[in-house]
Amino acid sequence: MKPDLTLPKYLSLGYIAAVTGILVTVAVFIKLGWVVERAHITQNGYRGTAMDQIKRPEVERMLKLANALPDPIDKASPDGDKATAVYSNVQVLKDLSADQFNRVMLSITEWVAPEQGCAYCHNVENLADDSLYTKKVARKMLEMTRHINTDWKPHVAATGVTCYTCHRGNPVPANIWYTNPGPTRAAGFAATNDGLGHPNAINGSTSLQGDPLTPLLDSKAPIRVAATQALPGAYGAPIQTTEQTYSLMIHMSDSLGVNCTFCHNSRSFSNWSESTPQRVTAWHGIQMARELNMTYLDPLKGVFPANRLGVTGDAPKLDCATCHQGVNKPLLGVSMAKDYPELGGVPAP
Repeated sequence: MKPDLTLPKYLSLGYIAAVTGILVTVAVFIKLGWVVERAHITQNGYRGTAMDQIKRPEVERMLKLANALPDPIDKASPDGDKATAVYSNVQVLKDLSADQFNRVMLSITEWVAPEQGCAYCHNVENLADDSLYTKKVARKMLEMTRHINTDWKPHVAATGVTCYTCHRGNPVPANIWYTNPGPTRAAGFAATNDGLGHPNAINGSTSLQGDPLTPLLDSKAPIRVAATQALPGAYGAPIQTTEQTYSLMIHMSDSLGVNCTFCHNSRSFSNWSESTPQRVTAWHGIQMARELNMTYLDPLKGVFPANRLGVTGDAPKLDCATCHQGVNKPLLGVSMAKDYPELGGVPAP
Protein backbone atom coordinates (compact mmCIF):
# COMPACT_ATOMS: atom_id res chain seq x y z
CA MET A 1 0.00 0.00 0.00
CA LYS A 2 1.44 3.37 -1.06
CA PRO A 3 1.60 6.16 1.52
CA ASP A 4 -0.80 9.11 0.99
CA LEU A 5 1.44 12.10 0.07
CA THR A 6 -1.48 14.52 -0.42
CA LEU A 7 -1.06 17.68 1.70
CA PRO A 8 -3.88 18.47 4.13
CA LYS A 9 -6.07 21.43 3.18
CA TYR A 10 -4.49 23.70 5.74
CA LEU A 11 -1.08 22.95 4.18
CA SER A 12 -2.14 23.50 0.60
CA LEU A 13 0.35 25.21 -1.69
CA GLY A 14 -1.77 28.36 -1.78
CA TYR A 15 -1.79 28.56 2.02
CA ILE A 16 1.97 28.04 2.18
CA ALA A 17 2.50 30.76 -0.43
CA ALA A 18 0.32 33.20 1.49
CA VAL A 19 2.12 32.56 4.78
CA THR A 20 5.49 32.87 3.05
CA GLY A 21 4.42 36.17 1.50
CA ILE A 22 3.37 37.55 4.88
CA LEU A 23 6.64 36.52 6.51
CA VAL A 24 8.68 38.06 3.69
CA THR A 25 6.68 41.30 3.90
CA VAL A 26 7.21 41.51 7.67
CA ALA A 27 10.94 40.86 7.20
CA VAL A 28 11.16 43.66 4.59
CA PHE A 29 9.29 46.07 6.87
CA ILE A 30 11.67 45.27 9.72
CA LYS A 31 14.69 45.61 7.42
CA LEU A 32 13.53 49.02 6.16
CA GLY A 33 12.51 50.23 9.57
CA TRP A 34 8.79 50.25 8.76
CA VAL A 35 7.82 49.21 12.25
CA VAL A 36 5.60 51.42 14.34
CA GLU A 37 7.44 52.42 17.47
CA ARG A 38 5.69 52.47 20.77
CA ALA A 39 4.48 55.92 21.81
CA HIS A 40 5.94 57.59 24.89
CA ILE A 41 3.31 58.31 27.51
CA THR A 42 4.02 60.73 30.34
CA GLN A 43 1.69 61.10 33.30
CA ASN A 44 0.86 64.74 33.78
CA GLY A 45 -1.51 64.64 36.74
CA TYR A 46 -2.62 62.54 39.67
CA ARG A 47 -2.89 58.80 39.17
CA GLY A 48 -6.21 57.74 37.73
CA THR A 49 -7.01 61.09 36.14
CA ALA A 50 -5.86 60.02 32.65
CA MET A 51 -3.91 63.28 32.32
CA ASP A 52 -1.30 61.82 29.98
CA GLN A 53 0.83 63.33 27.23
CA ILE A 54 1.41 60.99 24.30
CA LYS A 55 4.46 61.47 22.08
CA ARG A 56 5.35 59.54 18.95
CA PRO A 57 9.10 58.82 18.77
CA GLU A 58 9.38 59.72 15.09
CA VAL A 59 7.75 63.11 15.75
CA GLU A 60 10.07 63.72 18.70
CA ARG A 61 13.08 63.05 16.48
CA MET A 62 11.84 65.51 13.84
CA LEU A 63 11.21 68.17 16.48
CA LYS A 64 14.68 67.66 17.91
CA LEU A 65 16.20 68.33 14.50
CA ALA A 66 13.95 71.35 13.93
CA ASN A 67 15.01 72.85 17.26
CA ALA A 68 18.76 72.53 16.83
CA LEU A 69 20.62 75.62 18.05
CA PRO A 70 23.31 77.59 16.21
CA ASP A 71 26.66 77.93 17.91
CA PRO A 72 26.97 81.14 19.96
CA ILE A 73 29.44 83.79 18.89
CA ASP A 74 32.36 84.32 21.28
CA LYS A 75 31.44 86.58 24.17
CA ALA A 76 32.41 90.23 24.06
CA SER A 77 33.83 92.40 26.81
CA PRO A 78 31.59 95.09 28.35
CA ASP A 79 34.69 97.24 28.76
CA GLY A 80 35.99 99.81 26.30
CA ASP A 81 34.20 102.47 24.32
CA LYS A 82 30.43 102.46 24.28
CA ALA A 83 28.65 101.71 21.03
CA THR A 84 27.25 105.25 21.06
CA ALA A 85 30.83 106.61 20.96
CA VAL A 86 31.75 104.50 17.95
CA TYR A 87 28.53 104.44 15.90
CA SER A 88 25.97 107.10 15.06
CA ASN A 89 22.22 106.83 15.57
CA VAL A 90 22.29 104.01 18.17
CA GLN A 91 18.85 104.19 19.77
CA VAL A 92 18.27 100.92 21.64
CA LEU A 93 21.51 99.21 22.66
CA LYS A 94 23.03 102.35 24.18
CA ASP A 95 24.30 100.56 27.29
CA LEU A 96 26.53 98.12 25.37
CA SER A 97 30.19 98.44 24.63
CA ALA A 98 31.17 98.60 20.96
CA ASP A 99 32.35 94.97 21.12
CA GLN A 100 29.05 93.81 22.64
CA PHE A 101 27.12 95.81 20.07
CA ASN A 102 29.06 94.22 17.21
CA ARG A 103 28.42 90.77 18.68
CA VAL A 104 24.67 91.39 18.76
CA MET A 105 24.68 92.67 15.18
CA LEU A 106 26.59 89.62 13.94
CA SER A 107 24.22 87.32 15.81
CA ILE A 108 21.13 89.01 14.40
CA THR A 109 22.53 88.60 10.90
CA GLU A 110 22.97 84.87 11.50
CA TRP A 111 19.58 84.43 13.19
CA VAL A 112 17.43 86.60 10.91
CA ALA A 113 19.11 87.26 7.57
CA PRO A 114 21.94 84.78 6.95
CA GLU A 115 21.55 85.04 3.16
CA GLN A 116 20.79 88.76 2.89
CA GLY A 117 23.44 89.87 5.37
CA CYS A 118 23.76 93.34 6.89
CA ALA A 119 22.12 94.92 3.84
CA TYR A 120 18.75 93.47 4.90
CA CYS A 121 18.43 96.22 7.53
CA HIS A 122 21.20 98.67 6.70
CA ASN A 123 22.29 100.98 3.95
CA VAL A 124 25.82 99.60 3.87
CA GLU A 125 27.11 102.91 2.50
CA ASN A 126 25.76 104.73 5.57
CA LEU A 127 24.93 102.52 8.56
CA ALA A 128 23.29 105.43 10.39
CA ASP A 129 20.70 105.84 7.63
CA ASP A 130 17.10 104.92 8.60
CA SER A 131 15.62 104.67 5.11
CA LEU A 132 14.99 100.90 5.26
CA TYR A 133 11.82 99.85 7.08
CA THR A 134 13.52 96.66 8.23
CA LYS A 135 15.91 98.67 10.40
CA LYS A 136 13.03 100.42 12.15
CA VAL A 137 11.28 97.09 12.72
CA ALA A 138 14.49 95.51 14.03
CA ARG A 139 14.84 98.30 16.61
CA LYS A 140 11.34 97.60 17.89
CA MET A 141 12.03 93.87 18.01
CA LEU A 142 15.20 94.45 20.05
CA GLU A 143 13.17 96.49 22.53
CA MET A 144 10.57 93.72 22.64
CA THR A 145 13.16 90.97 23.21
CA ARG A 146 14.72 92.83 26.10
CA HIS A 147 11.28 93.53 27.54
CA ILE A 148 10.35 89.83 27.41
CA ASN A 149 13.56 88.71 29.10
CA THR A 150 13.33 91.38 31.79
CA ASP A 151 9.62 91.78 32.52
CA TRP A 152 7.96 88.51 31.49
CA LYS A 153 9.83 86.03 33.66
CA PRO A 154 6.50 84.55 34.91
CA HIS A 155 6.27 83.07 31.41
CA VAL A 156 9.82 82.73 30.05
CA ALA A 157 11.52 82.23 33.44
CA ALA A 158 15.32 82.29 33.23
CA THR A 159 15.27 80.55 29.83
CA GLY A 160 14.45 83.76 28.01
CA VAL A 161 14.30 84.37 24.27
CA THR A 162 16.49 85.68 21.48
CA CYS A 163 15.69 86.69 17.91
CA TYR A 164 16.42 83.08 16.88
CA THR A 165 13.59 81.79 19.07
CA CYS A 166 11.09 83.07 16.50
CA HIS A 167 13.08 83.64 13.31
CA ARG A 168 15.13 80.41 13.02
CA GLY A 169 17.22 81.85 10.18
CA ASN A 170 14.32 83.50 8.33
CA PRO A 171 13.75 87.26 7.88
CA VAL A 172 10.05 86.68 8.60
CA PRO A 173 9.16 84.13 11.30
CA ALA A 174 7.34 81.08 9.97
CA ASN A 175 4.40 81.55 12.34
CA ILE A 176 2.82 84.99 12.23
CA TRP A 177 -0.81 85.95 11.71
CA TYR A 178 -3.09 88.69 10.45
CA THR A 179 -6.74 89.44 11.09
CA ASN A 180 -8.76 86.96 9.05
CA PRO A 181 -12.01 88.52 7.75
CA GLY A 182 -13.11 85.18 6.35
CA PRO A 183 -14.52 84.58 2.88
CA THR A 184 -16.95 86.95 1.24
CA ARG A 185 -20.46 86.10 2.38
CA ALA A 186 -23.94 86.83 1.17
CA ALA A 187 -26.21 89.15 3.12
CA GLY A 188 -28.94 88.03 5.48
CA PHE A 189 -28.59 85.04 7.78
CA ALA A 190 -25.48 83.82 5.94
CA ALA A 191 -23.64 86.91 7.13
CA THR A 192 -24.13 86.06 10.80
CA ASN A 193 -22.19 82.82 11.03
CA ASP A 194 -19.66 84.46 13.40
CA GLY A 195 -16.68 83.06 11.52
CA LEU A 196 -17.77 79.44 11.91
CA GLY A 197 -17.57 76.66 9.39
CA HIS A 198 -14.21 77.50 7.80
CA PRO A 199 -11.54 74.97 8.87
CA ASN A 200 -7.98 76.29 8.86
CA ALA A 201 -4.62 75.84 10.56
CA ILE A 202 -5.58 78.08 13.48
CA ASN A 203 -8.75 76.29 14.57
CA GLY A 204 -7.29 72.83 14.04
CA SER A 205 -9.25 72.17 10.83
CA THR A 206 -12.51 72.27 12.79
CA SER A 207 -15.69 74.24 12.13
CA LEU A 208 -15.00 76.54 15.11
CA GLN A 209 -14.25 80.21 14.59
CA GLY A 210 -11.53 80.74 12.05
CA ASP A 211 -9.94 83.76 13.76
CA PRO A 212 -9.92 83.55 17.57
CA LEU A 213 -6.61 85.43 17.64
CA THR A 214 -7.84 88.92 16.76
CA PRO A 215 -10.33 89.15 19.65
CA LEU A 216 -8.32 87.12 22.17
CA LEU A 217 -4.61 87.78 21.48
CA ASP A 218 -4.87 91.34 20.22
CA SER A 219 -7.24 92.75 22.81
CA LYS A 220 -8.25 92.18 26.42
CA ALA A 221 -11.51 90.36 25.77
CA PRO A 222 -12.40 87.77 28.45
CA ILE A 223 -11.37 84.20 27.65
CA ARG A 224 -12.66 82.21 30.62
CA VAL A 225 -16.13 80.88 29.80
CA ALA A 226 -16.55 77.69 31.88
CA ALA A 227 -19.09 77.93 34.67
CA THR A 228 -17.97 77.19 38.21
CA GLN A 229 -21.24 75.58 39.29
CA ALA A 230 -23.66 73.10 37.76
CA LEU A 231 -26.61 75.47 37.36
CA PRO A 232 -25.40 79.07 37.11
CA GLY A 233 -28.04 81.51 38.28
CA ALA A 234 -27.04 84.34 35.96
CA TYR A 235 -26.53 84.67 32.22
CA GLY A 236 -22.97 83.75 31.34
CA ALA A 237 -20.89 83.80 28.18
CA PRO A 238 -22.78 83.32 24.90
CA ILE A 239 -22.10 80.20 22.84
CA GLN A 240 -20.16 82.29 20.29
CA THR A 241 -17.66 83.34 22.96
CA THR A 242 -17.36 79.77 24.15
CA GLU A 243 -16.61 78.55 20.62
CA GLN A 244 -14.06 81.34 20.26
CA THR A 245 -12.31 80.21 23.42
CA TYR A 246 -12.25 76.58 22.32
CA SER A 247 -10.80 77.62 18.97
CA LEU A 248 -8.00 79.48 20.79
CA MET A 249 -7.37 76.45 23.01
CA ILE A 250 -7.02 74.22 19.94
CA HIS A 251 -4.49 76.68 18.54
CA MET A 252 -2.51 76.61 21.79
CA SER A 253 -2.60 72.81 21.90
CA ASP A 254 -1.30 72.52 18.33
CA SER A 255 1.34 75.22 18.88
CA LEU A 256 2.80 73.46 21.92
CA GLY A 257 2.36 69.90 20.67
CA VAL A 258 0.31 68.91 23.73
CA ASN A 259 -3.27 67.94 24.51
CA CYS A 260 -5.75 69.65 26.84
CA THR A 261 -4.57 67.79 29.93
CA PHE A 262 -1.18 69.48 29.75
CA CYS A 263 -2.85 72.38 31.57
CA HIS A 264 -6.33 71.17 32.53
CA ASN A 265 -7.97 68.34 34.37
CA SER A 266 -10.80 67.71 31.91
CA ARG A 267 -13.04 66.62 34.79
CA SER A 268 -13.32 70.31 35.64
CA PHE A 269 -11.74 72.69 33.15
CA SER A 270 -12.54 75.74 35.27
CA ASN A 271 -11.00 74.47 38.50
CA TRP A 272 -7.54 75.92 39.03
CA SER A 273 -6.83 73.71 42.04
CA GLU A 274 -7.10 70.62 39.84
CA SER A 275 -5.08 72.11 36.99
CA THR A 276 -1.36 71.64 36.44
CA PRO A 277 1.27 74.34 37.12
CA GLN A 278 1.59 74.75 33.36
CA ARG A 279 -1.83 76.41 33.31
CA VAL A 280 -0.43 79.36 35.27
CA THR A 281 2.50 79.64 32.87
CA ALA A 282 0.10 79.52 29.92
CA TRP A 283 -2.07 82.23 31.47
CA HIS A 284 0.96 84.52 31.67
CA GLY A 285 1.79 83.56 28.06
CA ILE A 286 -1.62 84.74 26.89
CA GLN A 287 -1.19 88.05 28.72
CA MET A 288 2.30 88.42 27.27
CA ALA A 289 1.15 87.75 23.69
CA ARG A 290 -1.60 90.34 24.08
CA GLU A 291 0.74 93.01 25.39
CA LEU A 292 3.40 92.37 22.74
CA ASN A 293 0.88 92.54 19.91
CA MET A 294 -0.78 95.71 21.15
CA THR A 295 2.39 97.51 22.29
CA TYR A 296 5.08 96.45 19.82
CA LEU A 297 3.56 94.94 16.68
CA ASP A 298 0.31 96.80 16.05
CA PRO A 299 2.11 100.20 16.10
CA LEU A 300 4.33 99.01 13.22
CA LYS A 301 1.37 99.19 10.84
CA GLY A 302 2.63 102.52 9.55
CA VAL A 303 6.21 101.25 9.15
CA PHE A 304 5.66 98.08 7.11
CA PRO A 305 5.14 98.45 3.35
CA ALA A 306 1.77 97.42 1.93
CA ASN A 307 3.00 93.98 0.84
CA ARG A 308 3.82 93.12 4.47
CA LEU A 309 0.35 94.00 5.78
CA GLY A 310 -2.71 91.77 6.03
CA VAL A 311 -5.79 92.00 3.81
CA THR A 312 -7.40 94.33 6.36
CA GLY A 313 -4.26 96.51 6.51
CA ASP A 314 -3.05 95.23 9.89
CA ALA A 315 0.55 94.52 10.87
CA PRO A 316 1.84 90.95 11.31
CA LYS A 317 1.44 89.68 14.87
CA LEU A 318 2.66 86.83 17.04
CA ASP A 319 0.87 83.90 18.65
CA CYS A 320 1.89 80.84 20.65
CA ALA A 321 3.30 79.05 17.59
CA THR A 322 5.65 81.94 16.80
CA CYS A 323 7.98 80.90 19.62
CA HIS A 324 6.93 77.36 20.48
CA GLN A 325 6.75 75.83 16.99
CA GLY A 326 5.31 72.50 18.09
CA VAL A 327 7.04 72.00 21.45
CA ASN A 328 5.85 72.97 24.92
CA LYS A 329 9.15 74.75 25.61
CA PRO A 330 10.68 76.77 22.74
CA LEU A 331 13.90 75.22 21.47
CA LEU A 332 13.11 72.25 23.75
CA GLY A 333 13.84 74.37 26.81
CA VAL A 334 17.48 75.11 25.97
CA SER A 335 18.36 78.70 26.84
CA MET A 336 20.12 80.78 24.22
CA ALA A 337 19.47 83.94 26.20
CA LYS A 338 21.97 82.94 28.89
CA ASP A 339 24.70 83.37 26.27
CA TYR A 340 23.34 86.79 25.31
CA PRO A 341 22.96 88.99 28.40
CA GLU A 342 23.10 91.91 25.96
CA LEU A 343 19.49 91.01 25.09
CA GLY A 344 18.35 91.04 28.69
CA GLY A 345 18.88 87.35 29.26
CA VAL A 346 20.04 85.99 32.61
CA PRO A 347 23.75 85.31 32.06
CA ALA A 348 25.11 81.84 32.69
CA PRO A 349 27.01 81.50 35.99
